Amino acid sequence: MHKLERLLRPKSIAVFGGVQAAAVVAQSIKMGFAGEIWPVHPTKDEVAGRKAYRSVADLPGAPDAAFVGVNRHLTIEVIKALAERGAGGAVCFAAGFLETEAYDDDGERLQAELVAAAGQMPIIGPNCYGLINYADGALLWPDQHGGIRLDEGGKGVAIITQSSNIAINMTMQKRGLPIAFLMTAGNQAQTGLSEMALGLIEDERVTSLGLHIEAFDSVAGFERLAARARELKKPIIAMKVGRSEQARQATVSHTASLAGSDAASGAFLKRLGIARVDSIPAFIEALKLLHITGPLPGYKLSSMSCSGGEASVMADSAEGRWVNFPVLTETHRAHVKSTLGPLVAVANPLDYHTFIWNNEPAMTATFTAMVSGGFDLNMLVLDFPRPDRCSVTDWWATLRAFESALKTNKAHGAIVSSLPENLPEEYTAELMARGMVPLFGISEAMDAAQAAAFIGWAWHEPQAQPVDTSASGAASGDHVTPDEAEAKSRLIKAGLPVPKGERAGNAVEAVISSMALGFPVALKALGVTHKSEVGAVRLGLKDAESVSAAAHDLLPLGTGLYVEHMVRDGVAELIVGFTRDPMFGAVMTLGTGGVLVELLRDSVTLMLPATRDDIDAALRGLKLFPLLEGYRGRPKADVAAAIDAIAGIAAFVQKNAGEIEELDINPLIVCREGKGAWIADALLVLGENKNV
Repeated sequence: MHKLERLLRPKSIAVFGGVQAAAVVAQSIKMGFAGEIWPVHPTKDEVAGRKAYRSVADLPGAPDAAFVGVNRHLTIEVIKALAERGAGGAVCFAAGFLETEAYDDDGERLQAELVAAAGQMPIIGPNCYGLINYADGALLWPDQHGGIRLDEGGKGVAIITQSSNIAINMTMQKRGLPIAFLMTAGNQAQTGLSEMALGLIEDERVTSLGLHIEAFDSVAGFERLAARARELKKPIIAMKVGRSEQARQATVSHTASLAGSDAASGAFLKRLGIARVDSIPAFIEALKLLHITGPLPGYKLSSMSCSGGEASVMADSAEGRWVNFPVLTETHRAHVKSTLGPLVAVANPLDYHTFIWNNEPAMTATFTAMVSGGFDLNMLVLDFPRPDRCSVTDWWATLRAFESALKTNKAHGAIVSSLPENLPEEYTAELMARGMVPLFGISEAMDAAQAAAFIGWAWHEPQAQPVDTSASGAASGDHVTPDEAEAKSRLIKAGLPVPKGERAGNAVEAVISSMALGFPVALKALGVTHKSEVGAVRLGLKDAESVSAAAHDLLPLGTGLYVEHMVRDGVAELIVGFTRDPMFGAVMTLGTGGVLVELLRDSVTLMLPATRDDIDAALRGLKLFPLLEGYRGRPKADVAAAIDAIAGIAAFVQKNAGEIEELDINPLIVCREGKGAWIADALLVLGENKNV
């Protein structure tokens, strides 16, 4: 039994506090909770019509769940008493704990005391609203909500948020999403979001899980959650906030959470097979799609509408996404064409025109022919008229035709409204019962389809290794940056591909070194971080005279000179960067390199360890990749050597994760096939332990 079992699915509830506590009692009664409800109040004889008790000791038994809605100091006393009585768990409503550390010295201490008081008893929060169990009617929730109890044997999604207000808003949705459980995580002082999620997905009434994440409570915890979700075939959607600096600051002030970088967070979710969406509407629509269809087997979509304008909007909405509307084969096109008149141009998305509108047999034939193409999701664009001013009678013929087409082909289907308000909530339950997912808004429908398709793809891939978090934690305050000569010396010792080079103290030494290395050479000023910005590098020097002249120019810019054999036959330049993320440890950024790296912004982030397949897939996802394959007759690059080099650099970083704060290889020059890939520049930043 999961340690949150009694708290999540209680048979008895104890409630502590004033106004909020009374609301909890009333909410559970209203929802038809069949278990015991025991209000605790020092002076009242009853709360919301239920007998009140004076203390934890006076309760008839150890409650499965408790809502503690008293001040932060008294909360600690109540939690201690509940733990000693053997309660199953508690929601801590009060604020004023670690989230106030910036302006209240007591917050951190009180949160530590709260956790100590709980001992082995699970607590949720503090600084959170709690739990709504719509499956059993158990509400440890002190405010309004807009949800309804599930029917006997009914199923729904589970949602966990780190914002109580966002949670309330989600219960007020009019999009037809059935919710089985809703929780808020608060400060996660003892029980983290991933542990709550593990408790929820075990429930057979939960079909899928939605997470609003400000920060990850535990890398290992999320890895366990993702693995279990995959076993149970219960997909997870995440809305991870923190893309902007303002959002990251708000996260810290809200729940005192440690937020890693957004790029690393995205890479982590992808590695786990958790689909990420960026808005609340997309979050709701993706959960709804997964609730009905589960993960999609692929990215191929079809669309039908009786409007060319809608067909165009649908086509445009797939631009830049993985989901797509594939061109119909000639056989399939002819099949669809045979059901329509000569004036209809058959394509995907399909504008079937109004010629067959309200002709159910004709629409059934066309829809069945279109859906027969083996698409992963079939979309019918259909906005409903206003019921207060218009008639919807004709629309049901269209819906029945689409339903028949889906059943005949055993296919997934969705009704997509171009405007969210044009799909009334009162129709959603029947549509879902007929196997048609009601999706509100074209953009949100595409987000949902892409999320479901991503999970389908991820679950067919091998499960990723656990993330190496050995370098996680706050960065060292004491940094040392070896110059390029020293950094490359360390990389050479690790067996990495670095061009031959030598340190030089003056122009004469630079000339001697260049002659020994062989022309052409590159000459650089040491001790300069971004050399190209200050003219601290000269490339392609072909003789002693040019080396001598360049040396005299560069010596005043740095602490010495570095002469290096020029890499020739370069096809493309990559950047391979590593930074220490406080949550995930060493994180790799791989992308288009060179002096325009910030301008081009063509990169992908990977967790470590990264396999060769991970690196290969990352390279193929770059806009640069066609250049590596021999774009427009150019020579093909030595991609295998590039992968070898990147994998080797990653292994070097992992081996020395405790010392490396940052490593920036820019560029890694990838030469033509058979000529290798070479580390042309390296910036290494070391922390307090400098034994790399």
